Amino acid sequence: MKDYIEERAIQIANYIIENNATVRQTAKEFGISKSTVHKDVTDRLTQLNPSLAAEARKVLDVNKSERHIRGGLATREKYLHQHMN
Repeated sequence: MKDYIEERAIQIANYIIENNATVRQTAKEFGISKSTVHKDVTDRLTQLNPSLAAEARKVLDVNKSERHIRGGLATREKYLHQHMN
């Protein structure tokens, strides 16, 4: 694995943990795709630093379990703004 990919995987994990970030937020911040973020955290980082990978995975699992709630709130907000105009 190339050095810059290893460094990116570690930076991504640290960003996710520090900011409680979602995969989309992380991908946007680093200018890469969501699948690259996912691959870095789940595959590459487990080989490099398993404990850091586990911490990042916890944050991503929480975000995944809450996404249906966030989506519902976003939809509710959208329709509230439409009715106000």
